[in-house]
Amino acid sequence: MSRYALILHGGAGARRSRDYSAEVVHMREVVEAMRPRLAQGAPALDVAVQTVERLEASGLYVAGRGASPNTDGVYELDAGLMDGASGRAGAVAALVGFQSPVRAARAVMDRTPHVLLVGDGAARFAAEAGLERIDDPEAWFTRAGQGEDNHPPGVTAGALQHGTVGCCVLDRDGRLAAATSTGGVFGKLPGRVGDTPLIAAGTWADGRVAVSCTGQGEYFIRTAAAARVGFEVEAGRALAEAAAGVIARIGAMGGDGGLIALDRDGNLADPFNSQGMKRAWLGVDGEVGVEVFGTRG
Repeated sequence: MSRYALILHGGAGARRSRDYSAEVVHMREVVEAMRPRLAQGAPALDVAVQTVERLEASGLYVAGRGASPNTDGVYELDAGLMDGASGRAGAVAALVGFQSPVRAARAVMDRTPHVLLVGDGAARFAAEAGLERIDDPEAWFTRAGQGEDNHPPGVTAGALQHGTVGCCVLDRDGRLAAATSTGGVFGKLPGRVGDTPLIAAGTWADGRVAVSCTGQGEYFIRTAAAARVGFEVEAGRALAEAAAGVIARIGAMGGDGGLIALDRDGNLADPFNSQGMKRAWLGVDGEVGVEVFGTRG
């Protein structure tokens, strides 16, 4: 197999009242930067992690440098990743003091027998792994989206406003991987953990499909959203149908968000029920696209 593909997101919850020109340019740059890596045969998991690292570092999205503090003024970050070829996964939650939670999640997968480390334990592990620290949080974080009208229609501003970044990759050898990172919902309580670092809820990859979710994480947890897409594809549903069905289920429960997904044939899916979802992709045909409010193509 020589085909490869990638799809990334910079978060659902985009509102038409805001200009996303900087994000559109950045997402295209990230996809273009990953294209030669995939062409050269880089593993799907490596590309997924590198993509999410770039999104975290930009400060443009509610993840990594773009995160906002919880109600105690502390920046607690979450990330998760999964390698479809091996079934291995890694995650961190409520991580404080380190620049790249997705890099910490990769270290958990590579260096420990565990899947998820949280809080102080995650921070101690990240320090021992030599990951890059944040010296001055107030100077480093950009608080992307703060003050933005990105709450769901009919919901009071400040109630589960959200942001996340993620990536799904199919490499030249047919391997799939997904990675997701978030600063969580705005105004969250200390210790709150959403779907992003919970394998099966916000992040999933197996031999058939890779999925990364974004939205009000409580609803994605309650539906095991990411894994549900994978299980329905395994049962014979088309990727687009399976992905749309999961978002419809979340919407019926009152939840807001979206997901990106990619299957082993290179099919892409990106359903959402918010006004928009920032996303970009590289198709198996070599097409690069970027969208916020419209549909692909």
